[in-house]
Amino acid sequence: MSTRLDLLKIAREEQSGDLFKHLDSLFKRSKVQPKGVSDAIIWEGGNASGGVKPVAHAFTDMFALNGTLMALDVLGLPFLGVPMMAQFRHDTKLASLEWFGKLDYTAIKWSTAGDFMVNEGGKKVVVFGKSANAPLRTMAGVYCNIRPYGTITSIRFMPGLPYSQDKKKFSVDPVTGNIHSEMNTPGVRMAYAARLFLKMVHETGHIGRVATKPTQAQEDAVNAGIMRWLMQGTKFELKRKYAVDAYEEHRANIDAIIALLPKDFKAGMENWAGEIHEHISDTNFGLMLHDMINKRNCIIYATDLDGDRLTDLLADAPDALRAWGQMILDHVKPGTDMQKVWSEMGFTMKNGKDMMSVMYRMEGEPILEQTLGSADMMLLRLLSGDETLGGTKKPYDPRIHFVLISEAYKAANPGNTELASWLDAQLAIFDGIYGDKTPLYLEGYEKLKKAIKPWGS
Repeated sequence: MSTRLDLLKIAREEQSGDLFKHLDSLFKRSKVQPKGVSDAIIWEGGNASGGVKPVAHAFTDMFALNGTLMALDVLGLPFLGVPMMAQFRHDTKLASLEWFGKLDYTAIKWSTAGDFMVNEGGKKVVVFGKSANAPLRTMAGVYCNIRPYGTITSIRFMPGLPYSQDKKKFSVDPVTGNIHSEMNTPGVRMAYAARLFLKMVHETGHIGRVATKPTQAQEDAVNAGIMRWLMQGTKFELKRKYAVDAYEEHRANIDAIIALLPKDFKAGMENWAGEIHEHISDTNFGLMLHDMINKRNCIIYATDLDGDRLTDLLADAPDALRAWGQMILDHVKPGTDMQKVWSEMGFTMKNGKDMMSVMYRMEGEPILEQTLGSADMMLLRLLSGDETLGGTKKPYDPRIHFVLISEAYKAANPGNTELASWLDAQLAIFDGIYGDKTPLYLEGYEKLKKAIKPWGS
């Protein structure tokens, strides 16, 4: 009989015990160390049978941790685990973010509540670094994240918050390429993000929409100018243009960034082509809704702050559109179900909970990110002994863990058709167990353990 994790014990240790010590008892320390680091704590487990390359997992909090450990235990895939639990992050001044960011592996990072409370000298305080997203992106060399959702793909340059509007203070550091702002926006990463956007437009044939606002903020103007510079000498067609050429207007600052790029940065781009529309970010919110409704394939490039709002809207819009559609159906033809109509019409977006983010970094493999917004309260209900609050709440559905793990291991092991087929088969088994009615979390774990034979066993 296969071994079982005591998932409840893990949850209890997290709340009032020594979670770190407990995880140390479950997994062995790995000899793998991130680039330039010699004292990192990395756990490892699973079976590397078939030459499967492991994925690095951020061990964070609540169900982001518990669900990950459960799924890894069920699947048996090789993994590296980095301790990024809120209390540990806080006590070690975010040291593990550097470990995670410098591991040269495809990685999974869960985004949890930003106001997580931890202990400091006997009192409760908000965890240092909050959700750790911003410092992690900076340390890991992230330059953008990509969110494909239905017919829309959003590319958000990052990190770049907040904006600078003081022209007197505004400049580009000639050594680092950092643009003056409170976060020292990395201009070199901005160029990489803009180039990836153009590459994707060229390769997919989708419409490219540039959602910056060069008249509002200095960083946006540089962003728009870099895009114009990149398009010079290519076959892209500008179907809609800003009133000014942002490169000509901000040439000195943009040239300072260009000087720091590899000399062959634009090599091969002379044959790139596609349809590009320049919009101010505000307009793009409305345009995106039209693109969604008309099922028009498009790729949107946005700055950090606007990109965040854009993906929020992208996640929320399907529910609003379906609700509006149901109101119309009820008015003209009672009894028709909009959920069914939505699917029959070819729309695939659900409600944003299935939206994955892929963060690209200057060096190393991408980081796959997913949000678990309400997972904290769900785990506390499980610990209280009433996971469903008397039947008023659904049990925790860990499908997102299995989906994200499947995507990450396929990305980390391109060309491994045996692994890809196996992952698809396990997801089908999962859906067979969870399809009609979500079982209680621990019951579901037991059913999955009985139904799924771990990788390489």
